Amino acid sequence: MSLYKRGGVWWYKFKFGGAIVRESTGLSSEDAARDVQDKRRLELKERNAGIPKRKRPELFSVAGEVWLKLKQNDWAPKTAIIEKTNLAHLKGVFSNCLLTDIEHEIVAEYKQRRTLDKAAPKTISLELGTLRAIMLFNDLEAQWSSIRKKIEFGKARKIGHVLTVDEEISLLRECGASRSRSLQVAVTVALQSCMRYSELRLLRWRQVDFGRRIITVGQSKTDAGTGREIPMTAIAFQCLSFWAVNFPSRKPSHYMFPAEKYGAAGAAFRPKVYDTNPAQPIGTWKEAWEAAKIRAGVECRFHDLRHTGCTHLLEAGVSINEVTEIMGWSTSTAIRMVRDVYGHVGPAARRQAMDKLEVFLTARSEGAQKWAQSTVSQRDNIQ
Repeated sequence: MSLYKRGGVWWYKFKFGGAIVRESTGLSSEDAARDVQDKRRLELKERNAGIPKRKRPELFSVAGEVWLKLKQNDWAPKTAIIEKTNLAHLKGVFSNCLLTDIEHEIVAEYKQRRTLDKAAPKTISLELGTLRAIMLFNDLEAQWSSIRKKIEFGKARKIGHVLTVDEEISLLRECGASRSRSLQVAVTVALQSCMRYSELRLLRWRQVDFGRRIITVGQSKTDAGTGREIPMTAIAFQCLSFWAVNFPSRKPSHYMFPAEKYGAAGAAFRPKVYDTNPAQPIGTWKEAWEAAKIRAGVECRFHDLRHTGCTHLLEAGVSINEVTEIMGWSTSTAIRMVRDVYGHVGPAARRQAMDKLEVFLTARSEGAQKWAQSTVSQRDNIQ
């Protein structure tokens, strides 16, 4: 082995496996260059012996960008935006850290900093979920497990509010009194179909098949949710049929809930709609929704309409496979949701399911008993 200098930089040259290895160390220090040479020779020996190459530690900023680039094509657009935002926040603390140097102390510091920034617990939880994904992507499961054991991760509220019958009636009544003529229709369909807010807001008329009584969801939060077909209940069908009358010149590409403005007309200040643009979806129901909730005296989120509909399905005894299809969950999400969110739902439905099992087993037992008696009788006749 030999070291030599060229242009102020040390190079090394040695023979390995019958070949000459000649490479620059990129260093001006002879001692440091010798260390690089020794490490390179050891690396070649390990590779020749079948020992896997040890992965070079990466900066979090580099590892995060690589992870984002490789994964984002598999995500829905909204998920990609969330992950990019999470990564931007994480870089504020972890950017210059090697992945292998991230320990529970710095993660705790990050949590504290984001709390002081008044970030919501759910937001912080999502950001730490991104950190976890990056570490697992780089085969650092043991390191993350160690962090997880030492830090209490705040969990966002998962159990939503299930509206009572009185709350539904009151809420729908006040939505009907809103200046936003589409609010009551949207809330009704949300309760009847379990659709997400964005799925509902971006519905086009071509996605509603009145003949088959089917709503086809467009782009969804998940791949499993995109393109799913939801059968309309009688209430949803009647509601949308009446709503369609307001748009006699509608086209399949038009949005079901178009962008439009509201005002008050006449001495009675009755609601007046103007500047309707069916080529653009309504921006939001937020203002009208919040006002209707206050008038109705109901405290809930729009997402609780979906939660209420799902709860009704489970309490009615609908199978989890069918609920999963309607909700647009992936298999893993369905397992988690039933375990963590809807595990308290439907004791009556579970009792009904077990009653069905009992009837089946009883009939099966009686059938087997009759078959056995018949077999014995035939044997006796032969004798």
